[in-house]
This record gives sequence, structure tokens and C-alpha cells, in this order.
Amino acid sequence: MGETPKQLSQQLERIFDRHYELMYRTAYGLTGSAADAEDIVQTIFLRLLDRELPPDLNTTPERYLYRAAFNLSLNTIRDKRRQVLTDNIEDFDTAWNTSDSSAEEVTLDRALHDAIAKLNPAAAQIVILRYVHDYSLAEIAKMLGTTRSTVAVSLFRSRSRLRKHLAAARKRGGHAV
Repeated sequence: MGETPKQLSQQLERIFDRHYELMYRTAYGLTGSAADAEDIVQTIFLRLLDRELPPDLNTTPERYLYRAAFNLSLNTIRDKRRQVLTDNIEDFDTAWNTSDSSAEEVTLDRALHDAIAKLNPAAAQIVILRYVHDYSLAEIAKMLGTTRSTVAVSLFRSRSRLRKHLAAARKRGGHAV
């Protein structure tokens, strides 16, 4: 495109300022971790700095960056599942202020994030767009190139699956969630 490094840097800075919250909320909504969400956003912009900007970023930056955050979040979740993890509550993300939240609320939040991560990617994407970003069904359908009714059915099924995952987590944990 013939842009100088300084022009590219300025363009990315403007894009970052406009779309940071969208990407962060998407990543946080999927991973449940403020640290992971920050890392995901930074990784996206570091990758953009290393190459020529894709045409989609100029024409539909919100859509491009949302997809990038969504996909990288799923990769992060998959990578963590591959590792042998010891889930200590002390290591739980500092973004959750446990002085203001009961242990049950923290457990419920973690169970919800885990349940969303277990949904298929398309369903998780719709849940995040609806409940994290507060998009309407019509807006989601337009963004994903599908119909409003398809989005509504997916959302209905996803809520049902989430209820089942949360009920199972409640039974395992012995907490009233």
C-alpha cells in the first residue's frame, strides 16, 4: 500500500483506540481472564505490525478485529486445555474482586466462562455478541451473514446448554448456583 512505518503505526494506533474495548470484551467474555484478554489484544496488534494490513481491516475494522479476538481467544482456550493445569483459586484472575464477590459468585462466573468455552465456536460467538456486546439479534445476523431466526435458534439452544453445564457444575461443587 506504500505506507511508511510511521503512517502504519499511526493508523494502527487509531484503530486500537477505536476498537480496543470490543476486542478486550470479546476475549474476556470467552476466556474469563483479564490477563489473557490483554495478551490477546496485544498479540493481534503485534501481528498487524509485522505485516501489511489486510484489506478487511480498512473496510470493516470492527468485524475483522472481533473475529481476530474471537479466534485467538478460542486458540488460547485450546492451548490451556492441552497443558496440564492446576486450577488454584488463588491463581484466579485478579480482575475478579473477591472482596466484593462471594466465593459462590466467583465459582459461578468461572463455571459460566467454562461453559461458554465448551460451546461450539459459532454458538459461543453468538452468545458473546448478544450478552457481552449487547448486539440485537438482527445486528448479529447481519454481522455473521445469516438470518435473525438462525441466530435466535442458536441462542435458545446455547442458553439451554449453558443451563445444563451450570447445573452440572453446581452438582460437582455442591454450591447453590
